[in-house]
Amino acid sequence: MKTSAIRQKFLDFFASKNHQVVSSSSLIPGNDPTLMFTVAGMVQFKDLFLGFEKRDYTRATTSQKCLRAGGKHNDLENVGYTARHHTFFEMLGNFSFGDYFKHDAITFAWEFLTGEQWLNLPKDKLMVTVYASDDEAYDIWHKVVGVPADKIVRIGDNKGAPYASDNFWTMGDTGPCGPCTEIFYDHGPSVAGGPPGSPDEDGDRYMEIWNNVFMQFNRDETGTLHPLPKPSVDTGMGLERLSTVLQGVKSNYETDALACLVRAAARETGVAYSQDVPSLKVIADHIRACSFMIADGILPSADGRGYVLRRIARRAIRHGYKLGQKGLFFHKIVADLVAEMGDAYPELRQQQAQIEDALRAEEIKFAETLDTGMALVDAALAGGKTAMDGDTIFKLYDTYGFPVDLTADICRERNIDVDMAGFERAMEAQRTRARAASAFKVAGSLSYEGSDTTFHGYTQNSTDARIVALYKGTEQVDSLAAGDEGVVVLDHTAFYAEGGGQVGDVGEISLTGGVDALFDVADTQKVKAAVFGHTGRLARGALKVGDTVQATIDLHQRLATTRNHSATHLLHAALRKVLGSHVAQKGSLVNPERTRFDFAHGQPVTAEEIAEIERLVNHVIAANYEVKAQLMSFDDAVRAGAMALFGEKYGDEVRVLSMGDFSAELCGGTHVQRTGDIGFFKIVAEGGVAAGVRRIEAVTGEGAVAHVQAQDALLKAAAANLKAQSSDEVLNKIGSLQADLKALEKELAAIKGKLAASAGDSLAEQASEVNGVKLLAAELEGADNATLRDTLDKLKDKLGSAVIVLGSKAEGKVALIAGVTKDLTGRFKAGELVNHVAQQVGGKGGGRPDMAQAGGTQPDNLAAALASAKDWVAAK
Repeated sequence: MKTSAIRQKFLDFFASKNHQVVSSSSLIPGNDPTLMFTVAGMVQFKDLFLGFEKRDYTRATTSQKCLRAGGKHNDLENVGYTARHHTFFEMLGNFSFGDYFKHDAITFAWEFLTGEQWLNLPKDKLMVTVYASDDEAYDIWHKVVGVPADKIVRIGDNKGAPYASDNFWTMGDTGPCGPCTEIFYDHGPSVAGGPPGSPDEDGDRYMEIWNNVFMQFNRDETGTLHPLPKPSVDTGMGLERLSTVLQGVKSNYETDALACLVRAAARETGVAYSQDVPSLKVIADHIRACSFMIADGILPSADGRGYVLRRIARRAIRHGYKLGQKGLFFHKIVADLVAEMGDAYPELRQQQAQIEDALRAEEIKFAETLDTGMALVDAALAGGKTAMDGDTIFKLYDTYGFPVDLTADICRERNIDVDMAGFERAMEAQRTRARAASAFKVAGSLSYEGSDTTFHGYTQNSTDARIVALYKGTEQVDSLAAGDEGVVVLDHTAFYAEGGGQVGDVGEISLTGGVDALFDVADTQKVKAAVFGHTGRLARGALKVGDTVQATIDLHQRLATTRNHSATHLLHAALRKVLGSHVAQKGSLVNPERTRFDFAHGQPVTAEEIAEIERLVNHVIAANYEVKAQLMSFDDAVRAGAMALFGEKYGDEVRVLSMGDFSAELCGGTHVQRTGDIGFFKIVAEGGVAAGVRRIEAVTGEGAVAHVQAQDALLKAAAANLKAQSSDEVLNKIGSLQADLKALEKELAAIKGKLAASAGDSLAEQASEVNGVKLLAAELEGADNATLRDTLDKLKDKLGSAVIVLGSKAEGKVALIAGVTKDLTGRFKAGELVNHVAQQVGGKGGGRPDMAQAGGTQPDNLAAALASAKDWVAAK
C-alpha cells in the first residue's frame, strides 16, 4: 500500500467514527512562544486541550507535518544513521476534546490496525506498553481487546525524574501532558533489538507505530500537574513508520515516499543508488524538512527558526560534498519532492520556485563558509589532537558561522572527541548576555486562571472595567502601590494586545468613584489567547483586585498605528500587483511611527517599481473606500480570496478586513474607518533581510508629511553647500565633484604605485632564508589593499622564488596578503599561510594557492603574527 493511500485510509477511518478532518497546520506554531516548531499533531489543538478555545466539534483527525530539529524535540544527529529518525515527518492523529477517553481510543487503534477492511495487520506481530500505574489502560488492552499479558509491558519513570517516562507524554517543559499507551510492531528475529523496556529496546526489531496520549494534566512552570477541565485523547502515529510495516521493508527510507528521494539524491550527487549510504538518506530527509520550512515562510538566517533551517540545509550540502559533489545539487531535488507530496501539500507546488531559489542561494553561500571553516577545523586539530575543546567549537559557530553539527560530524569521522559540554557553557554565557540586553515581555510568562478579557477596541477608545488579576513581576498579588511596576488584567478593555505585527496599545487606567489612582500602561500583551495584560507602572494611588476602573487608550498613538496598519494591507496588495502573485508576507511590525513589511521576492525592488507601488496605494487612499470587517468561516474567507498572513494562527471563525476591491486579508488588528483616513503613504526604505526576502519601511499621515519635509530641507541644505542656485542644479554640481574626485583618485593611485615599487626594492633586501626557501614577512605602514597587492606582485618579480606575507594596520584593523611563487605552491599554500597569520590578529581569510588575503581586528598583535611565519615555513 502506497504512503499516500495509507494517509487517506487513516483519515477515512476516523471520519467514519465522526471525527472532523482538519487540515495540517503550519510548522510554525501559531501564537505559541513555548515551541519553535510544530512537533506533534496536537500542537494546533493546544488551546482546545487547555480549555481556552472552543470549536463546533469534539473529535478531530489530521495528517500533520512535523519537525523535530531543535530544543527538546531534536532528532537531527540520528538522521541517516537509523532506520526511523527524521527531521521532518508526518504524524497521523485522532483527537478527543473531552469526548471519548481510554476505552474508545484503544479500541479505535486496534480496529484500524487489525481490522480486515482497514490495515489487517497480524495481531501476533503487535505488542503494547502502558504507564506503570495505569491499570485502567492495562485492563482495557487485556480484558477488552484481548491482548495477552506477555504482550503488554508496564513502563515506569525511566528518565531520572517523576513522570519522566517513555510512557508519560509531554509536549514541552510546560503544557498538556499525561500517561500514554504505545503499540509496537515486531519485525521478527532477523532484525536486531529487544522489546520495549528491555536493555536492547533501541534496536530496530520492535518499532513504535502508535501512541495514544491520555491528556489529563497541564504542567506549569514549576512542574506541578493540574487536572485539565476535561480528559482528552491525543493520538500520534508516524506515517513513515506505518508505511515501513505495510510495504514490508525494514527502514523508513525504503518506503515509496522516501526511496524516490534517496534515488534523487544519488542522481544529483553522481553516486550509485544504495540504502547503505547514510549521506544519501540524510539528503533525502533534509530536502523534505528544508522545503516544508521554506513553504511555511521560514528562510535561512543567523538565528531562531532560520538558523535551524540553515544548519539542516548545510548538513545536507556537506553530505553531498562527502559523496564528491562539489557543485550545486541540493535545490534540484525539490522537483522530486513536489512530484511525490505536492498533491497532499499543495503549498509545495505553489512555492516550488521560491524553495529552489532559497536553497540554491544557501548552497552558494555555504560553499564559501565551508572552505574557510574546513581550514579552521584542520588548524584546530593540527598536531595530532584527539579532542576539540568547547571554546573552539563555539568560536567556529559564533565567529565564522560554521554549524556545530558539522564540526561534530567531521570530528566523529576522524575519531576526535567533541567537548559539547564546553560548547554549551559558552553558548549559555552568550544567551545570558543576550537576555540581559533584550526587552523582557512579562505578560506571556504569567500563570493565570480566570475568565477571558472582552475586547471593545474596534469601536471604543475607553471602557469601564473591573480588575480581575494583578501581577508584580511574575508574582500574582492582591494589590499594587504607587511606584510598583506590574501587569493589570481587566474583564473588559479597549486596549489592543500585540499581535499580527501590530504593537500593543498604551494609555492609562484610573480608578472610578472619585479615588485618585493612575496606572500608566506602557504596553499590552496577551497573557493567554484571549486574556489581555496591561503592563506599566502605578504612578500614584493604589490598585487592588476587584476595583472598578476606567481604561483609556492613548488615542493619538492608536490612530497613528491604525493608519500604518491599514496602509500595510494596501502595500501588500500593491506589491502583488506590481511584482507578482509570488509576493507573500514574511513578517511585519506596525507601530505609531511606521510600518515594516517583509515579503518574498528574489531581487531588489527598483525605483520605478517603488514609485508605482506608492502611486497605487495613494490612489486607493484618495478613493476613500470604506474599510469593512466581516466575520466568516476560515474556509469561506479563503474561498473568497482573503489572504492569510505569515505566522498567524486562525480559528474556525475569522475576521476579514477589506478595502474596496483592492485588498482583502484575515486580520484581527485595528484599522481606519475609510482609506482616506490614512492621508498620505511614502516608502522610506527598501532592502534585503535574508535570501529571497525583502523589507519595505513606510510612513503615513503626519509621519509621511514630516518625512517629505525633512527630505526637502535636506535637499535645500545640499544645494546651499554646493552653492547651487536651485535644487534642480544639485545633480549637476555633484557630477562635477565626482569628476574632480575621480581625477584625484587616479593621481593618487599613480603615486601609490610608485611608492609600492620603491617599497618593493627596499623590502626585498629584508628577505631571509628558511630551509632553503626565501621568506619575506613585513609590515607596510599605511598601505591599503591595492598597495599591498601591487607590492606583492613586484616582490614576486624581484625575488623570483619566495614565500611572502605582508601586513598593514589602520583605524584598529589589520590587512594581510600572502603570496607564493608558482615554483613553491606544491609545498606552500598562500591561503594556509594567510590564515595562520590572520588567526593571531583576530581574523580570517583565504584565496588561491599563489595569492590570498585576510583581515583582522587586533593590530597590536601584527608584528608577532608576521614573525610567526618563519616557524610556519620551517614546519612545512
